[in-house]
Amino acid sequence: MGGLSIWHWIIVLVVVLLVFGTKRLRNAGQDLGEAVKGFKKGMKDEDKPAGQLDDQTRNEQTGASKEHDRDAR
Repeated sequence: MGGLSIWHWIIVLVVVLLVFGTKRLRNAGQDLGEAVKGFKKGMKDEDKPAGQLDDQTRNEQTGASKEHDRDAR
């Protein structure tokens, strides 16, 4: 009685597909994948000291802060 067999998992999968639909599950999977990619990129960028950021990252950060300052006015 302790474990779930493959048939239990198939029934659960069918019920989840019926409740949420394939489109919503696909979107959730894409969102999760993008979140994992962003997390990995953030962890990779954390290893670099602030003075060693590449020019593209530095430009993106300064551009975002300029846009924020402009929107605040």
